[in-house]
Amino acid sequence: MKRSQIKKRPMSDTTLSNLESEDKDYRELDGNGLYFFVQKNGNKSWQLRYKKPNGKWAWLGLGGYPQIGGELARKKAQELIADIGKGENPIITKQERKAKELEENNATFEALAKEWIDTKQNTWVADTLTRNRGALEKHIYPTFGKRLFVSIRPIEWMEHLKGIQQEHKIYEQVKRIRTMCRDIYDYAKVTGRIDYNPLEGLHKFLESGKKENMAHVDEKELPPLLRAIDNYPTPDIRIGLKLLTMLFCRPSELREAQWHEFDLDEGLWNIPEERMKKRREHIIPLPTQAVNLLNELKSIRGESEYLFPSRSNPNKPKSDTVFIMALRRLGYEGRQTPHGFRHIASTLLNNKGFDERHIEAALAHVKDGVAGVYNKAQYLNDRKHLMQWYADHLEQLADDTVIQFKKA
Repeated sequence: MKRSQIKKRPMSDTTLSNLESEDKDYRELDGNGLYFFVQKNGNKSWQLRYKKPNGKWAWLGLGGYPQIGGELARKKAQELIADIGKGENPIITKQERKAKELEENNATFEALAKEWIDTKQNTWVADTLTRNRGALEKHIYPTFGKRLFVSIRPIEWMEHLKGIQQEHKIYEQVKRIRTMCRDIYDYAKVTGRIDYNPLEGLHKFLESGKKENMAHVDEKELPPLLRAIDNYPTPDIRIGLKLLTMLFCRPSELREAQWHEFDLDEGLWNIPEERMKKRREHIIPLPTQAVNLLNELKSIRGESEYLFPSRSNPNKPKSDTVFIMALRRLGYEGRQTPHGFRHIASTLLNNKGFDERHIEAALAHVKDGVAGVYNKAQYLNDRKHLMQWYADHLEQLADDTVIQFKKA
């Protein structure tokens, strides 16, 4: 169809589809400043002619045809004309609408990441979920959150992650962030939205930094630390620190513990699977010292279901920094972390010749697969002996009236 044969405007879809190209590019007015642009190579698109604040005329592309049909193009043009009437920049408002449209269609990196995080709700414990979501919000979303995830190039990811390493010196955290972002793209890949992962192989070009364990004192420094904990002035925090030392559980497992998990008559603590890192229930045999501490704690606590309720809201546990701050007040900042008590227990028990299987079970280092499921409740009697020996040993170390002899 020749453009000379156009009989009415706005043009019908039949007219738009059948318009032929010519030796030169040309525009045909559809109405109200909206033009249909036909190139000599046959490509067709929409353009809006508008007047800038300085009085000069300019063109603004609205998208290609037939992806953008006549009805949609006219709607977009009306929105932009209304924006111009309000004194707004049509280019900026067009970009804002595009970003909103991408977000609504789950095409931005932030939308994809949130969709991926939803798949982890039943896999991650609450602390992991909060930590990983926070890392993305702080380090990734401000730069890439509103970007179309298929448009972010590998070089951009490498430069951004290297920049975080150089600025903050958080090598292990950047490693976790990179792993998360890679997994987010893997999720997009298996759901049919991309064909390749732009973070594949990136780890080879990032600094690894110095790998550090959770800070913990050596065996010689342990007795004064235990005595310092014995003299901590706040009763419930003192009990919490002592329980951490003798039960060597993860700090979050104790901080979020609820009374219904304990059978003090039987001397057992059953941590439900939803609170465990590996999503498997974990039974801890309680030494007599721990049972006594828990009974003491119960007598000084209120009606909260938590062992360590928040002061401002008894229906929530204390902050995740409560034990960190306590050790800092004792003068052990950078020398001992709450998690470091697990390293101390593992080293000490292995050095004393306890069965490695029993130690690993006590640490909740469970094997993956069928073997892990089968073994989850094994060694309970052996672990009762292990836990009681360890509590007794710590008690002796803390008693400065007991002379400690080394073997010849």
